Amino acid sequence: MAGGAAAGRPADGGGTTATTGPTGAGGGDGRGRAEGGGIARLGRALRAVPVPLALIAMIGLAGAVLGRVYAGPLLTWLVLGAAVGSVLVSVAARRLPSWLVAPVSVLAMAGWTAWSLRLTATRAELPGGLAQVTADAAANGIPRLLTAMIPVEPTPDTVLVPLVAAWLAGLAGAEVAMRAGRVLLGYLPPVLLYAAALYVVGPNANPAIGPTLALVAVAVLGLAIPAGGGATAGVDPAAGLAPAVRAAVRARLAAASAAGLAVVVGLVALLGPLLAGQVDGRPVDPRRYVEPPQVETLDENPLIRISGWALNPGQQLLDVRTRRSDPPGSGPAEQPGASPGPDAGRPVPIRLAVLSDYDGVTWRVGATYRNAGRILPATAPAPDSTVETVRQEITVAGLSGRLLPAVATPREVTGARVAYDPTTGTLIRPEGLTPGLRYSVTSALETPDANLLGTADVPAGEEVARVLRVADGVPDPLRRLAAQLAESNGAPYARAAAVEQFLAEHYRLVADAPSGHAYPNLNFFLFGPRNAGGQRGTSEQFAAAFAVLGRLTGLPTRVVVGFRAAGDGPVRAGDAYAWPEVLFEGLGWVPFDPLPRPDEEPRPVEEDFRPAPEEPPPSEVPEPTVEPTATPQPAAAPGRPAGSGGPSTALLVGGGTGGVLLLVVAALLALLLMRRALTRARLERGDPGKRIAGAWREVTDALRLAGHPVGGDLSASEVAAHARAVLPFGADVEELAGLLNQTAFAPATATAEQAARAATTAGDYVAALRAARPWWRRLLWSVRPGPLRWHR
Repeated sequence: MAGGAAAGRPADGGGTTATTGPTGAGGGDGRGRAEGGGIARLGRALRAVPVPLALIAMIGLAGAVLGRVYAGPLLTWLVLGAAVGSVLVSVAARRLPSWLVAPVSVLAMAGWTAWSLRLTATRAELPGGLAQVTADAAANGIPRLLTAMIPVEPTPDTVLVPLVAAWLAGLAGAEVAMRAGRVLLGYLPPVLLYAAALYVVGPNANPAIGPTLALVAVAVLGLAIPAGGGATAGVDPAAGLAPAVRAAVRARLAAASAAGLAVVVGLVALLGPLLAGQVDGRPVDPRRYVEPPQVETLDENPLIRISGWALNPGQQLLDVRTRRSDPPGSGPAEQPGASPGPDAGRPVPIRLAVLSDYDGVTWRVGATYRNAGRILPATAPAPDSTVETVRQEITVAGLSGRLLPAVATPREVTGARVAYDPTTGTLIRPEGLTPGLRYSVTSALETPDANLLGTADVPAGEEVARVLRVADGVPDPLRRLAAQLAESNGAPYARAAAVEQFLAEHYRLVADAPSGHAYPNLNFFLFGPRNAGGQRGTSEQFAAAFAVLGRLTGLPTRVVVGFRAAGDGPVRAGDAYAWPEVLFEGLGWVPFDPLPRPDEEPRPVEEDFRPAPEEPPPSEVPEPTVEPTATPQPAAAPGRPAGSGGPSTALLVGGGTGGVLLLVVAALLALLLMRRALTRARLERGDPGKRIAGAWREVTDALRLAGHPVGGDLSASEVAAHARAVLPFGADVEELAGLLNQTAFAPATATAEQAARAATTAGDYVAALRAARPWWRRLLWSVRPGPLRWHR
């Protein structure tokens, strides 16, 4: 017992010692394990960083690519903020259920978007509250983005779509890449966003080679850095299996890798030359599928309004306040007979519209308007001219229409949303002018060096063919008068001055002359008997006659309609007038004043215009008259997923198939949106006549989609009978045909109610025709691209 006790004590003591020693060692091991666990968690966190950073960088690169057509870097920063916000929300909510992440992220997106819209609205000085601005941007975001002038100013309607698309791409990419562990598949939303940015930019910027290479490099780095834990990295997936099974698994993995490599090499060999051939090609501009803002007839040809304004001269149209940066008269002095610009005693003319196209009947603006922001694109001034900054605050009173008055050439407009044609420098307000509208415009007023006018030449070639074109049907007296004025004046300026002086000395300016500037009207104005109303007219006839005679002598001319603003105060209808301009090399457009002086009595035309002899004497050979040849008019434009077990064939196939399906869905969605935008443009924009014609095109396009196209030689009634034969129980297309005939033969008689009825009739017929098609044709009806490219 004692021996046992004695033996027990050492055992207890030894046990105590053994217990004490391991306990201390266990405490040390616990601290080591805790430290090791912290380091492991830190390592896992660091390994999880590359994928979110890669997603943010890819979306930011998409914003940088799109930002190349925007004014300033604001859009790029807003898109980058959306990328950071969307990815960080997914990272922070990774422990939440997957169904809860999307609502949380959408709420965060709403907050970021609202702040961005308020910021851009404030910078653009747009009126209205946040709700009004947001509603307008949501309703018009896509059309205005695709019709905006480049560079696009960041405004609520031009940043809303990129911001929402960037946030959704970040949300989808982060959830797929981090929660599902499919990194390569998670790259698909940012890549699609990048491709959409390239498509929207189109040919309006240099090739994005640098950002594309950066996108590929970021994607490769995100895939190259392992995201799994260190304990499983590099583990053989076949370890622990029986030798025969292990060999079979390794053989399958090797075969899958070889097949994937072969597919990649094949795709590179097949698509590489095709893609390389497209490097130097011109991208498609999506803006050609969206109809820009349109104007009414009075805005397309405001020259016909001159006579109406002259009969009511007291009507107040505008109220103007003007500030000029330089003292008046600081520019070069004028030469006698020319009007190169305002001087100390001459008010600054306010331009309403520039008319460059003439078909022998009507002068037209012929502009392609693009929605513009506050800052308009700057054009280089003529080399031999001085530039003066003119700032005006204009309040609309009785002026109607869409044309927005401004001193040439506008550079900045605040207080009104505008569309701009940089070719003519004409501004419009798409919503139309309303009494009380107040806006400010800053213009760069050019004054050419008058000392160079006498020796200046005029340009020629395709660039100015539009303003040199002489329409067919010129009356012989006009040709003979132009030849007579040009025969003793060789220099371009001398010819222009001769035309100006002839008109000012032989014709009378009156307020009650009827409107008209077609060839017959101009022929009567120039050569009609005075006792029958000839040789008298408003500034409409003077400006139009100068422009036509100038083109007949080889001068590039155009007509401008505007107002004389005699200082600050009201601008009345009596201040409206038209004047011609001539384009000189190095000097730009120079205005001329063919109106008679108030204190001079006009001389009879017969005193200075030599009529052609009836028959030349037989012994005389008449000298040939050399007439300038007008330049012909140019043609009108108009995967390998990253997982802890390595890639598998099924995952590769699934990821590739999903990517292709997403691309197809994106393409179909784009076609659907463009088709709907085309239908809205046809049925809702323009005057009633245009909307009736648009409804008719909807019906003819529907017949073509249904496999029953109509011939171009059929009349509207015959097309209606054809439509009735195709769908006997459809809408009343005959009524629509009658409305179309009415707009063709009496353009100004169509009403808004008729246009609305035409749109309803067309919609009902198209819906019935589509419902009669097989189910697979009904599915493809709205995404077929044919109506986007068919001749309209």
